[in-house]
Amino acid sequence: MERHHFETDLQGLKNRLLNMGALVEERVHGAIQALMERNIDSAESIARGDGEVNALQIEIDDRCLKLLALQQPMASDLRLITSAMKINADLERIGDQAVNIAENAIKMLAAPPLKPLIDLTRMAEIAERMTRDSLDAFVRRDPALAREVLGRDDEVDGLKDTVFRVLLTYMMADPGTIERALSLILISRNIERIADHATNIAEDVIFIAEAKDVRHHAEEAAGKP
Repeated sequence: MERHHFETDLQGLKNRLLNMGALVEERVHGAIQALMERNIDSAESIARGDGEVNALQIEIDDRCLKLLALQQPMASDLRLITSAMKINADLERIGDQAVNIAENAIKMLAAPPLKPLIDLTRMAEIAERMTRDSLDAFVRRDPALAREVLGRDDEVDGLKDTVFRVLLTYMMADPGTIERALSLILISRNIERIADHATNIAEDVIFIAEAKDVRHHAEEAAGKP
């Protein structure tokens, strides 16, 4: 019976993490959409509304600590619970990046648009998909999908470099564009950080499923003679 209650509590923890993931995904998408649609009201709403994410983070951490304190988890369960705390922290930070995107959008929406935001949109699409897939991998304990997420991080980094180079040319050609260009550069960094947090979640999934630490290329290093 005790194990049954533990499994129920564990499932409750997973469900709350998924709720947290859905909430931060919605906030990231909303922040990017507010930028693309030049909707300052939406951007201001996202910039103000971080309380629900923070409350969920506290609740999930509390659930994890209670499971550790009141139960005697097996090794695989222990990996899951400790990784859930790390995933929870990464999701909260993704929520913070949504706020940062919204705040940077607000700074530039009063001025005319600088350029079409093609690369930035592509960056955001990849980062959002990475977040979604990393959480799907968590739910399914799917290390193969988690590794696919890891493989997409370089594409986001490459797009961030492209955004920087293009915006630098605008700033050099016309100093009047500097403030708007810097806001877009900061937004590209916010999106890159979202992808980094999704990568962290994917690494945790591999640790949960395979007891392998793949941070900092540890997996490749372990395979070397």
